[in-house]
Amino acid sequence: MTPLLAIGAEPLELERIAAAVGDGPGAGQDGAVVTFLGLVRNHNLGRSVRYLEYEAYEPLALKSFERIAAEIAERWPSARLALHHRTGRLEVGEASVAIATRSPHRGDAYGACRYAIERIKQIAPIWKHEFFDGGEVWIEGATANPDDEQARAAAERIACA
Repeated sequence: MTPLLAIGAEPLELERIAAAVGDGPGAGQDGAVVTFLGLVRNHNLGRSVRYLEYEAYEPLALKSFERIAAEIAERWPSARLALHHRTGRLEVGEASVAIATRSPHRGDAYGACRYAIERIKQIAPIWKHEFFDGGEVWIEGATANPDDEQARAAAERIACA
């Protein structure tokens, strides 16, 4: 059985993650499944990226994912979330994050999916080390306090734009 929330070094399988969000209450009644797959780009800030390394404090990252799921349940009660993030070395083109949301209404599924990625960036203790032609740099990770209502409202504004 595929967990709804996970972080680790295993490659992401979007179809399994999307299927996992369909198991549970309301299965078969949903009208929309929205997926997001974040891929390692070959460029960033004018640099040619060779690969990335993700590090995370996994127990706290999972707690952040649980919090995001709870916030989604509060804002979009009919939506279900599955969220997986990779750690370790990722090559250009590999998936770093996979999100699936399911809801009877497509608007809720889209909003919940977009909200999830914005909140991950804000509150999950995941750090990205970028290796590019000529050097390397740590990309700033989560910066918002999970209890910061302004940050949460900003993520919701982006999700519902």
